[in-house]
Amino acid sequence: MLCGSGFSRTPSAPPPPEHWGTHGPALRLGLRMVSGLTEAGAQRIEAARRVRPFADVADLAHRAKLDRRDLGALADAGALASLAGHRHAAVWDVAGVEKLPALLDGSRFDESAPLLAEPTEGEDVVADYRRIGLTLRRHPVAILRDELAKRRLSTATDVARTPHGRLARTAGIVTGRQRPDTASGVVFVTLEDETGSTNVIVWRDLGERQRRELLGSRLLAVYGKVEREGDVVHLIAGRLVDLTPLLGSLPTRSRDFH
Repeated sequence: MLCGSGFSRTPSAPPPPEHWGTHGPALRLGLRMVSGLTEAGAQRIEAARRVRPFADVADLAHRAKLDRRDLGALADAGALASLAGHRHAAVWDVAGVEKLPALLDGSRFDESAPLLAEPTEGEDVVADYRRIGLTLRRHPVAILRDELAKRRLSTATDVARTPHGRLARTAGIVTGRQRPDTASGVVFVTLEDETGSTNVIVWRDLGERQRRELLGSRLLAVYGKVEREGDVVHLIAGRLVDLTPLLGSLPTRSRDFH
């Protein structure tokens, strides 16, 4: 969950190591990570939080004087989950925030909240990437692992442990494509999954035959042979398969040909 400098209801000391688990320790991301949140809005949030913790979304909106843009960015980033419960509830709460006249400033209005379904893990991960560019939840490929296992696609760790010369198949999010001037048309592709990265070598003839898969895939499956030189392991591609539809609307980035 994305947390800013003051979204918890009440301050508390971190739990001791023996109690670390789902409730701690936690990695906090700064407000600057929230795409669409203005710097002025973030500064007002920090100033208001130093006075006292926020009671709910309406209290945050009124005391920090946040407009719809800032509130929407925070809700979509998951930063209001500790105040609203989850993303869907936060969006509902934000929609109900009204600018109060000076006479009613600080007033509270109680109303029944609708029973909104919590977002799925996949929906949360997609929203994380859309708004902050990363997630503190499971890696997207981990969520797809059952489907990839049905296709007999191994993890990056499994490929790294495969002996030299053995056949292997894997899939991952494409994070880079490189074609060095001295490589005679060879393309080096980096795939990432929940266990690490796989370095793939695509020879020129295969790259020409499967140009669409090579250049257009965001989630790519590679069938090939392991080549090992000491601790350096490559997967020599023999066939490429575009699995991008499995990602849905998840935004990804690849550093290509820099």
